[in-house]
Amino acid sequence: MEDIHGANDRIADHIRHELTHRRVFAVNVMGAPGIGKTTVLTQTLRRLTALAPCVIEGDIESDIDTQTLRGLGVPAWQINTFGACHLDAPLVQNAVQNMDFEQIRSDRAGCLLFIENVGNLVCPAEFSIGEHAKLLICSVTEGSDKPYKYPLAFERADFIVLNKTDLLPYVDFDEEFFMKGLRALNRDAPLVRCSGKTGEGWGELAALLERFAEETFAAHGRPTHTGHE
Repeated sequence: MEDIHGANDRIADHIRHELTHRRVFAVNVMGAPGIGKTTVLTQTLRRLTALAPCVIEGDIESDIDTQTLRGLGVPAWQINTFGACHLDAPLVQNAVQNMDFEQIRSDRAGCLLFIENVGNLVCPAEFSIGEHAKLLICSVTEGSDKPYKYPLAFERADFIVLNKTDLLPYVDFDEEFFMKGLRALNRDAPLVRCSGKTGEGWGELAALLERFAEETFAAHGRPTHTGHE
């Protein structure tokens, strides 16, 4: 396991360094299946002002989400793992090598690269894929016990989205219990409440990511933030 993670992390460090040099801020998007990861991407990227969005979609099979994003005019690339439950750094490196970030960014200050990981709350948290930050997406529909059941994902998250908040009146979600478990694991990660129906939170999330990206670019040449790893 040490050999596997060591080799993966060396590639991830190389990816992160190269992306930072090219003013590309990479976000590892994690969450369970059906949690609304693609909705979070589409809603957030529409509200970016300083950075040009692009996406790598990770799935076991199919390219449904990639085709949806391309239909919206978003540059998107597909990675299929064919059974593996997470993306790893070599897979991401192969995708990144085929992306023309200079063309994507055009006249903007840089790019924001969303890397949507395979739907899973376990394995994706274990592997660095060259990201600058981990974005963990939760939903009120999946229950309030997830920080207690899947602690590593919450420990390593740099940003957390609580999605589908418009459904709070209709589901049994104990927000106080959820927040108690979350803050026991991670005291610093900002939490943004979002809803695809009401539009709550998307502007706040986009601004937060762009601000964090600019801080990373400004610190280029000094160690960049890589999460709670």
